[in-house]
Amino acid sequence: MGETTTARVGNIVRKTNETSVSVSVNLDGTAAARISTGVGFFDHMLDQLSRHSLIDMDIEVTGDLHIDDHHTVEDTGIAIGQAISKALGDRRGINRYASLDLAMDETMTKAAIDVSGRPFLVWNVAFSAPKIGTFDTELVREFFQALAQNAGITLHVLNHYGANNHHIAETCFKAVARALRAAIEIDPRQANRVPSTKGMLV
Repeated sequence: MGETTTARVGNIVRKTNETSVSVSVNLDGTAAARISTGVGFFDHMLDQLSRHSLIDMDIEVTGDLHIDDHHTVEDTGIAIGQAISKALGDRRGINRYASLDLAMDETMTKAAIDVSGRPFLVWNVAFSAPKIGTFDTELVREFFQALAQNAGITLHVLNHYGANNHHIAETCFKAVARALRAAIEIDPRQANRVPSTKGMLV
């Protein structure tokens, strides 16, 4: 008793005129990751998301990178969010809430999550430069907006301070990953109950 026996996996294929995205996730994984989006910095961030959430992620994306990275990043966020939502099912037994302050060198970022079924993003993160290498820093927010909207989570991300833009972006991904890991874990004290007085999460 108290343990989930249903595999929490989700698979999404999303094809548009701009991108082709295939995502598979296992929420109860070991951070096994196979990630290829064609955007090197983004691949690095998604690897951090998998590693620190312990979600297995198989992500294959081809997109219109000859235009820019926007569609690839946004559509990947959509597909990951949809895959996570599918894997969560009715969200029975999860902890639901989690928050974390994560430090990396001179930078500290907070992520707070409610796996509520109600998508919302509060983003209080500022970058001091428009790019990290060739990657547009504004796309970090676009990714988390797409993820939150499609996973059905309320997500607040706050960068307390930091000087290095790479570190700021990386702490966002790591903090969200760690908070997500805690929020979607099964609570052994209520493994068969939806964590809401309404009896459902919507």
